[in-house]
Amino acid sequence: MQSRILLFDIDGTLLSTGGAGQIAMERALAAEFDVPMPMDNIPTAGRTDRGIENDVFQRYGIDFSDANRQRFMEGYLQRLPDCLHQLDGGLLPGVPQLLQSLSERSDVHLSLLTGNYQRGAWTKLQHFGIDRYFREGAFGDQHADRDDLARVALDLMSELMQRPVAGSEITVIGDTPADIRCARAIGASVVAVATGIYAAEQLREHQPDLLLADFSDTESTICGLLQIGV
Repeated sequence: MQSRILLFDIDGTLLSTGGAGQIAMERALAAEFDVPMPMDNIPTAGRTDRGIENDVFQRYGIDFSDANRQRFMEGYLQRLPDCLHQLDGGLLPGVPQLLQSLSERSDVHLSLLTGNYQRGAWTKLQHFGIDRYFREGAFGDQHADRDDLARVALDLMSELMQRPVAGSEITVIGDTPADIRCARAIGASVVAVATGIYAAEQLREHQPDLLLADFSDTESTICGLLQIGV
């Protein structure tokens, strides 16, 4: 029997960092590029770090060189652990129980589809103690556009399964309209959870296959995850 592939977003879906990511980026901007201004009016929810990086560089007139991109990313990644420790973040309702239950099943494969830089993603997951549930994923340093990232994830799953994987075998789980759109870009089903900045009513407008308030009801969540797209 083929496993159902579940691609999880991180921020707003599995955990909240209390704003650690944005603050770490702002500190990196100040230290590396002498830009002390906050990232006001630069949207971050559902975005990839590469896309946010593009907006930041354009706003502050930073040259789009590989060297500057590396400086920004390294500056952010160096400051992220301290920001995570300083701010009041945590796992979202039901996440530990959900991941543990899913990890014990033979009919699912857990992976990541996140806008985070790869090292940033693992830093956050390790900080909150849930990195052990994941081995691979598609990450935000690969593409600026989340739809392209979903295509990377589809190719990765085909490589891991050593066969062509169809989008219909995949469910994307996220908290933003961008998660819903990227799932549709690869023909995947999608579960939206209203634990990020978008209310359930806002997410419903984008017609996810399943809409949840949170993951607090483990049994019901798993039933929903495995029934859609079948």
